[in-house]
Amino acid sequence: MAASSLAPLGATPFTAFVDGERYVYKVGWGILGGAGQIVIAARADTLAGRPVMRITTQTSSRGLVRGIYRYDDTAEVVIDRETSRLIYSFEQGEDSKRKTESRTDFDYARGLALHRDKYRPHRNNDLVIPPGDPIDLISSLVAPRNWGMKPGDARDLLVHFGREFFPLTLHAEEFETVRTPLGTFKALRLVPRMDKEPPRGLFQRGGEIKVWISEGERPLPVRMQLKLNFGTATLSLQEHTVPATGTSI
Repeated sequence: MAASSLAPLGATPFTAFVDGERYVYKVGWGILGGAGQIVIAARADTLAGRPVMRITTQTSSRGLVRGIYRYDDTAEVVIDRETSRLIYSFEQGEDSKRKTESRTDFDYARGLALHRDKYRPHRNNDLVIPPGDPIDLISSLVAPRNWGMKPGDARDLLVHFGREFFPLTLHAEEFETVRTPLGTFKALRLVPRMDKEPPRGLFQRGGEIKVWISEGERPLPVRMQLKLNFGTATLSLQEHTVPATGTSI
């Protein structure tokens, strides 16, 4: 099922990540600069004979925050490298109170995303895939480094996150100076918004996502930010490695 009907008309190869690429972000929450860590890694693989990219995101609380709130989560998305289509997404986590585990399989032949939740089966759902090929949230924030966007540019995306699809418009706003543990960068601030539908999910009640893409020969997402009604998490790039080219910064 997962490997069926993976070749949409006009499909383009997946280029958001390269094989072996790895990002390490330091997570700040409010005044707590070392609240957590997020590691994003990409690995080329095959599935049912097709070339795929596996992207894993490992999130964990750190420092003083971990003493109060222990949190560990691993998410994986598998993407067809020839078409950029999502094949499935999987997430497994645990905090001080509960465990979570869910998976979504994308059945393009039937136009459905089959979401199954191990611990909360009442959330199981067969979601209709809206027109357009969905991209996962992490790839949607990293891929713009290859798009050459300038202030004032905009680009439409269909983003899958959790149990929902979000038709977003990515707006390139302005260049800013961004300081991270990795260094200081001139970076373009990008903000995805729900321009074509009433805001819902994390975009309701003032929720917002931002990403800053550095300028230069090798653009990188040097900062990300997630604003919710109960606080703001800021991801600052601490390490970036590309073993395939033998370089790291």
